[in-house]
Amino acid sequence: MKALVIARLTFREGLRKKLVLGVVLLSLVFIVLYVWGFSLFVQDWQAMEARRAAAGAGMTLPYEVFASAMVLLGLWTVNFLAGVMTIFASVGTIASEIEQGTLHAIVPKPIRRWEIVLGKWLGYALMLVVYIAVMVATVVLTARFVGDYRPPNVLAAYGLIVLVALILLSLTILGSTLFSTVANGVIVFMLYGMAITGGLVEQIGTALDNDVLIRIGVISSILVPSDSMWRLASYLVQPRLAVNFLGPNPFGTTVPPSTLAVWYSVAYALVLLLLAMLRFQRRDL
Repeated sequence: MKALVIARLTFREGLRKKLVLGVVLLSLVFIVLYVWGFSLFVQDWQAMEARRAAAGAGMTLPYEVFASAMVLLGLWTVNFLAGVMTIFASVGTIASEIEQGTLHAIVPKPIRRWEIVLGKWLGYALMLVVYIAVMVATVVLTARFVGDYRPPNVLAAYGLIVLVALILLSLTILGSTLFSTVANGVIVFMLYGMAITGGLVEQIGTALDNDVLIRIGVISSILVPSDSMWRLASYLVQPRLAVNFLGPNPFGTTVPPSTLAVWYSVAYALVLLLLAMLRFQRRDL
């Protein structure tokens, strides 16, 4: 299948992009700081418990509540970095090649236009799957060996973070068939920010029991369901005690999206990919 050839070439091209390398370097900095920060947290916790024991005071909240918060912060950062990497790595995947005339040398060959779009989507998707796997594993292994804590439902959370990236990838590639590279980057990044803000508004609405704010968050989740999938991932990766203690917050939720929302998000990504293939099929080069 010619799309697989395009996917392999796109994967290699993506690894050579300076922006991707920049995100990887930032990710390495994050890993170092995260491991260091988690070790400091454990030391402070142990020192605090030792002081309380010496003073004859009772125990504070269970350690897993605070360790879970550290894991949640780490995974939120991974989710955000993956989203930024997705948008800016694929923002010009079609538009920039049209502007530079690169596709003029490819399209006349015996390859269908939809195979070009699908191949590029698969190439970037593979790159994101690998990147997210490495980053999630780093957070989980840090929690295990530095903090002696094992978060629940790690694989489910990983799959949902990947789904967030695939939603943004489909949205960005569709935008690349409609707009110029710069316009596409601005539009998609604003939509990504809108989804994050909508999720935060929904958490505020939940905490205040405000139906209007909750509806705003739900509408933003329908328009761009990326943040709702992160909310579900954050809910699954925390023990219930931590969910109840932390409550609605910028990084998590107490009311997770339903299974229907997951299916909607999968369909959302696939429909946008299909629309991108149909649009490129009809676009003038």
